Amino acid sequence: MKFKSKALRIACDGGAASGKSLAAKLVGKKYGLYVLNSGIFYRYASFLIIKHKPKKITSFLKKKFKNINSKNIFKLDLHAQEISEHVVNLAKQKKVRNIIRTFQKKLIKKYPRIVVEGRDTASSIMHKNPRYTVAFYFSCSLDVASYRRWKDLKKKIPLKEIKKTLKNRTQQDKIRRQNPLIKVPNAVEIRTHLLTKSQMVQKMSKEIDKKLLLKYGSNFKTRKK
Repeated sequence: MKFKSKALRIACDGGAASGKSLAAKLVGKKYGLYVLNSGIFYRYASFLIIKHKPKKITSFLKKKFKNINSKNIFKLDLHAQEISEHVVNLAKQKKVRNIIRTFQKKLIKKYPRIVVEGRDTASSIMHKNPRYTVAFYFSCSLDVASYRRWKDLKKKIPLKEIKKTLKNRTQQDKIRRQNPLIKVPNAVEIRTHLLTKSQMVQKMSKEIDKKLLLKYGSNFKTRKK
């Protein structure tokens, strides 16, 4: 059986600017996986609310996410500071999370080979049906995470302000009642501020290959590097 035919679902969780997005892209490329940023849908929801200012948010989002084309979302720039501040409170709302999670699970089921990054991927979205093959939890020092985001935003916002926003966002993600940011028991922690890109991919690949070997045994063949 060829490697490309093997089902492989990878969950990548972590706080803002922890390096999970880059990691998902790199392992996605190495293993030929569809890459999905689950958090982008919350940012898109904030984008829609800010733009249209609906009176009834729940019914508005239900309608929007019913006929959504995910490909169009990825073309938008959804990392503006206004959206980053708005999404913190939006992501706490149970009804909003249910709407978006239903859409996410439906989308993930379409891809047996996928890497999904977010904040509650392993604990909620891919906890079951479909279940992740391997889970990673990304952590990063606040100083390094802030510097990364500062560079991503082309240094348009003061580093001090970004640091404050990231610290608040991560704290809120960890303490929110609905699907908080947690490290599931079997997740492998990746401390990105201590690793180079190649070291990060190497560590993740080792765990992924180990899981695939256990699942498929002697039929498993690793992808050429």
